[in-house]
Amino acid sequence: MTGPSVVKTGSTRFVVFFIVLNLCLWVEARSSEPQHASFPPRGWNSYDSFCWTISEAEFLQTAEIISKRLLPHGYQYVVVDYLWYRKKVEGAYVDSLGFDVIDEWGRMHPDPVRWPSSKGGKGFKEVAEKVHRMGLKFGIHVMGGISTQAYNANTLVLDSVKGGAYEESGRQWRAKDIGIKEKACVWMSHGFMSVNTKLGAGKAFLRSLYRQYAEWGVDFIKHDCVFGTDFNIEEITYVSEVLKELDRPVLYSISPGTSVTPRLAKEVSQLVNMYRITGDDWDTWKDVAAHFDITRDLSASSMIGAQGLQGKSWPDLDMLPLGWLTDPGSNFGPHRACNLNLEEQKTQMTLWSIAKSPLMFGGDVRKLDDATYNLITNPTLLEINSYSSNNKEFPYITATTVSRNKHKGHPHHPMGKNISTKHAFSLTSCKEPKANTWSIVDKNRGKICWNQYSSEKLEKPFCLYNRKALLSFDEELKHNQFYQGKLHLQTNDKAESCLGASSQQKLTSKDYSRGALSPCKLDANQMWELHSNGTLENIYSGLCAVLNPVKAEASSSGVRSWIATGRRGEVYVAFFNLNQVKTTISAKISDIAKALPNKKNLEGASCKSHEVWSGKDFGPTKDSVSVQVEPHGPALFVLHCSHA
Repeated sequence: MTGPSVVKTGSTRFVVFFIVLNLCLWVEARSSEPQHASFPPRGWNSYDSFCWTISEAEFLQTAEIISKRLLPHGYQYVVVDYLWYRKKVEGAYVDSLGFDVIDEWGRMHPDPVRWPSSKGGKGFKEVAEKVHRMGLKFGIHVMGGISTQAYNANTLVLDSVKGGAYEESGRQWRAKDIGIKEKACVWMSHGFMSVNTKLGAGKAFLRSLYRQYAEWGVDFIKHDCVFGTDFNIEEITYVSEVLKELDRPVLYSISPGTSVTPRLAKEVSQLVNMYRITGDDWDTWKDVAAHFDITRDLSASSMIGAQGLQGKSWPDLDMLPLGWLTDPGSNFGPHRACNLNLEEQKTQMTLWSIAKSPLMFGGDVRKLDDATYNLITNPTLLEINSYSSNNKEFPYITATTVSRNKHKGHPHHPMGKNISTKHAFSLTSCKEPKANTWSIVDKNRGKICWNQYSSEKLEKPFCLYNRKALLSFDEELKHNQFYQGKLHLQTNDKAESCLGASSQQKLTSKDYSRGALSPCKLDANQMWELHSNGTLENIYSGLCAVLNPVKAEASSSGVRSWIATGRRGEVYVAFFNLNQVKTTISAKISDIAKALPNKKNLEGASCKSHEVWSGKDFGPTKDSVSVQVEPHGPALFVLHCSHA
C-alpha cells in the first residue's frame, strides 16, 4: 500500500518542480526582454514640413536621408502624419468632407494618387517594407473614431476575428449603428466622430482598424483627437487592449495635449507610450515658453518614464519645428525657414532633452542645414535624453539682468515687472478635488456658480446660465432627446454665445486652453452635467470645468533651471533665460546636492564643469556655477565633482 503512494507523491513533486522551474525560466526570459519604449522615442514626423500633403516619393526620399544621416543618432521612426487617405484635389483641405479613400468596411486607405504602391488594397505594406529595409520603423497618424464619410455611406462593420460583416442579435451592423454624430472631433467636425465602445460592433470596428495597421507593417501609431480637451478614455483604453493582442509591438502615441494635468496624465500613462501635454508646438517663442510649467508639474509627479503600454510612457512636448517648414493647416509643403532664432532653438532642444521628451524632428531633411543638423544630433543632449535620471526643475537659482539698472530676479516670475493675476476657465480631470466647486444658485433661472468661498476667492462670483433650448426644428428635438437633462450654458451678457469645452481649431502650445464662447449649437462640446458632488462635467470629453488663476506674462518671462544625473555620475544643470535681455544665472553646488538623491556627497566637493553651448570649461569650484545667458537662450553645464 505504501509503495504506490510514495511513487505517486514523488511524481507529483517532480511535475510541480518542473512547472515551477519552467515558470521561473519564462519570467527570467521575459524580464530580460527589452521594454517597449525603454527610452524616449526618436524619429521624424511629416506634419511640420508637409502638413497633410506628403506623397510616397517624398516620404521615401526623406526616409532614405534619415537612414543615412539621423538613424546613427537614434532617430529610427519615420511617421506619416494626418490625412494620408485624403485626395489632394481642388476643394480638399483639413476639414473637408467627401475626399477620402475608404474601403467597403469604412476603413481609411492611402490615396492611390499620392501613394501609388497602395493600389489594389495593399495599403502601406510596400512602403513599410521599404522603410524596414532601411533599418527604420514606420509610423502613421490616425484620427479617433470613425470618419463622417463612412458614417454617411453607412458601411458595414468588419468582424476581423471571424471574417465578414459583424453580426449580433440576428443582424449585420453598420457605421450608423456605432458612430456618435453628436460627438464629432471638435477641430475636425466634418472629418470624424466618436465610436460607441460599449457596443460589440463599435469594438469590432476599432479592432479591424488596428489589426489592419499591423498587417501593413506599422510600428508606430499617433492617435489624434482622443486626449487633452478631446479626452476619450474609452477609446484609448480599448485601442491599448487591441495593441497588446497584436503579434508585433506597436508604439502608441496620443494627442493633442491641451488642458493636460498630472492627474489626467496618470489616467492614461499605463495605456500608452507617448502622450502630448500641450497643444501643437510651432516655431514661435511663446510656443516654446509655454512648455515650462507643464513639464515641471509632470516631472514633480514622477511621470517621466513611468510604466506604459508593454514598457514605459513619456510626456510628449510635440515635434521639433526646426529647419525648413510649412504652415499649420497648409495645402502645400515646405517653403520657409524656422522663425525661431538660434538661441530659441537651443532652448527648445535643451528643454526637450532634459525633460526626456520624445524627439520627433519635423523639418524637411532634404534641406537640412548644418546648424539644424548639429543641434538635433548634439551628443550631450542625446545622452541626457536617453540615459539621464532624476530629471526635474530646479528652483533654487538667482538671476541678475545685465543692464544699467540691475534687478534681482526670482525664479518663475517676470523680472522688474508687476504681475497681474486673472482667473480663466479651464478643464481638468473630474477626480481633481478642486473640480468639486460648482453649485446651483438660482434653480428657476438655471444659474450655477463657481463657489466663491473656495480657497481661490474671486471678487465677483463666476456664474453661468442654462440656455432654454429652441424646439422648432426636428433636428434640434432629436438632439434634445440625446441630451435629456443636460445643461447648455451661456454667459448672461452674451445670450446667444454658449460655453464649449474644446476649441474648434487646433490650438498651439501658447494658447491657454479655456472654455470658448461660440454660437450656441446642440453638440456634445457645449453640453454639461452638474453632479451632486459639485463637479461640472463636459459631455464631449468627460473633463470638468474649473477656474484657475493665470499670471499675466508669466509664461514668457523670467528664468528657469533643470537638473539631472548622468549614468556615469556626472550632474547636468540647464539654465534658461526667458527674458528679452541678457541675464546672469547662478546656482549653488550645495543646493544642487540637496535636490538630487544620493548626491549629498557633492557638498564640499570640488566640481569641474563644461558648458556645452559655448564649449568653455569652468572650475574647479566648491561654491556655485554662474554664467551670462543670452535672451531666450540656454546654458548647459556638465559637472564632474570629487572630494580629491
